[in-house]
Amino acid sequence: MVQTRKGAQQVPIANGCAGKQNGQVIRPEKTDYSRWRLLDESGRQTWHYLTDNDEVQKWPQSIADKYHLGLPTGLPELPPATTPSQSIDNCLSFFSHLQLPPGNWACEYGGPLFLLPGHVITLYVTDTPIPPAYATEIKAYLFARQNKQDGGWGLHVEGESSVFGTALNYTILRILGASEEDERMIKARGKLHQLGGAVYGPHWAKFWLSVLGVMEWEAVNPVPPEVWLLPDWMPVAPWRWWIHMRQVFLPMSYIYSKRFVAQPTPLTRQLRQELYTQPYESLDFGSHRNSISDKDNYHPKTWLLNVINWLLVWIWFPYLRYESLVRRAEGWVWDLVQMEDENTDYAGLAPVNAPMNTLCCFIHDGPNSDSVNRHIDRLNDYMWMNKEGMLMNGTNGCQVWDTAFLIQAVIEAGLASSLKWKPMVQRAAAFLEDHQIREEVPNQEICYRQSRKGAWPFSTKVQGYTLSDCTAEALKVTLLLQNTHNYPEIISEERIRDAIDVLLTMRNPRSGGFASYEPQRGSELLEWLNAAEVFGRIMVEYDYPECTTAVVTVLSLFQRFSDYRKEEIDRIKESALKYIRRAMRQDGSWYGSWGICFTYAGMFALESLASVGENYENSAQVGKACEFLLSKQMDDGGWGEDYRSCERKEYVHHRAGSQVVQTAWAVIALMEAGYPGKEKIKKALAMVVGRQQRNGEWLQEGIEGVFNQSW
Repeated sequence: MVQTRKGAQQVPIANGCAGKQNGQVIRPEKTDYSRWRLLDESGRQTWHYLTDNDEVQKWPQSIADKYHLGLPTGLPELPPATTPSQSIDNCLSFFSHLQLPPGNWACEYGGPLFLLPGHVITLYVTDTPIPPAYATEIKAYLFARQNKQDGGWGLHVEGESSVFGTALNYTILRILGASEEDERMIKARGKLHQLGGAVYGPHWAKFWLSVLGVMEWEAVNPVPPEVWLLPDWMPVAPWRWWIHMRQVFLPMSYIYSKRFVAQPTPLTRQLRQELYTQPYESLDFGSHRNSISDKDNYHPKTWLLNVINWLLVWIWFPYLRYESLVRRAEGWVWDLVQMEDENTDYAGLAPVNAPMNTLCCFIHDGPNSDSVNRHIDRLNDYMWMNKEGMLMNGTNGCQVWDTAFLIQAVIEAGLASSLKWKPMVQRAAAFLEDHQIREEVPNQEICYRQSRKGAWPFSTKVQGYTLSDCTAEALKVTLLLQNTHNYPEIISEERIRDAIDVLLTMRNPRSGGFASYEPQRGSELLEWLNAAEVFGRIMVEYDYPECTTAVVTVLSLFQRFSDYRKEEIDRIKESALKYIRRAMRQDGSWYGSWGICFTYAGMFALESLASVGENYENSAQVGKACEFLLSKQMDDGGWGEDYRSCERKEYVHHRAGSQVVQTAWAVIALMEAGYPGKEKIKKALAMVVGRQQRNGEWLQEGIEGVFNQSW
């Protein structure tokens, strides 16, 4: 956990919303928000709590600090916008105050409620002190996000209470000092027991509770490291899995094989009694390997996976698993964990595998080792403060992604050459230049990494993972600024070609589409081995209309300025467009995988078709897509789509009505398609402009992101 610059000292506490303990009203702890600071070091973002008054004076809060913390920013009220152009100007004025010194923008990338538990449990079992300010604000956030009706927590902030969310978040609240007698905890415990207790959690929940020592490893379905010894030619070899699955099950298999359990403490002994509906000692944990609540079982295990697990438990482990094979498997997994650590400077791919890698280092290298200390420091990159408290972001930020799109917005508004906004754009472009990845990882083939020289990541180059759409959107900015708006050349032609080269390696040859991190390496039949239960479509990479569009549009733009690899690019574009056309559903929609949902994917798909001249007037397919979107327009002119669209795979209107973000997506889609009905677009824009605040911002409404069909 982040240490304050003066160390972990007792923090000043302010008042918050009240709960009760033993019938007495108690005030939840809150820190003094005027003491928090966001430090951005070349894109690395960490939050610091200052306890020294002199330091508070020397390091004043920025407008960005205040904004993200929900404090008054002091920004002036701007003249109310009466036209879209005035609205854009007010918006850019607002964003100009939030730009950070390296040129990027910070952003909360929250929503999931299953990330913090792995982080806090790892700190606890490695005996890493949690500074009081952080403990205070994590508790505040979790209580703020507790479902008020039943006291539980879901998979994400808008989800129904589940065992996964409730068991793990209850557990870490107890670690952080919440009393079992707090009425909020009593209510949460009641909900957990109503759902059957912690033994009805999904695989990942059982894993973390076993690490903590409040569940037995017998309850966890097998994760043998021997699978990493399978030959690469085998259809089920792990290198064929999606990168997030590889990098989660890699350290998980090491920890599972070691059967690591934290030293028991009075708290963990107490938790053994709190998390279950019967005495801990009476539980037959082995009989609960496949027990799972209906609220958690988004994607039930297949009969094939159940058979494999049975064979592993009853045949492989007791009779066939010999010690030399185990040592070999654990050794190879450890080597791969080390490569991931070195290739990401111990940040890891994401906040699920990062704490697990930390535990692997703790087990292998021991407490206070350099590798453990490096990991503990890097875990800070995922922590985020907002007005509700401290949460864990889904990545170590989205710096490149957000910065690229903000510049594109300036360009699309025709303001790239404006003297008023050019300094802001130049600083942002410099940030993108700094975060283009310039080299391949060591041992690229051995650790199964996609080529990355010339690519851009989602967050920072230190994290260092290639993303097809991030590369495309950042390259698009570069080409537009340097070739159409006379900005100085800060990314050379050679580096531009490097970006094109890496994009061309990412096409799926079978489908013509583009995935996210790498081309699809395995058959979709591998989904039969999906053990996570709470996520769908996670075993292999898939084609996405969003990623494919990003690549198609930047390739079209690149061809305006260069003949480099022209014939190959022409073929790849055509095959990608065929995929986009095939992916359209019968009702004229596209299913989105990275935003909610049909609105998001429709915006991208129509942009890709527009880039090759297909529009409402000359394409029946584009016309059908526009009619689908228009059929979802609400009475106030806006659009609002609920996250349940992702689960149900059909359009679900948002419970709160129209949403600014999805309305903007729909308007962009219709404009890209050349839809002629301007009155409908004007009505939508009027709704958007009407919700703009006097400082130029729009308030956060419902969640807009999505991940693997369930959040």
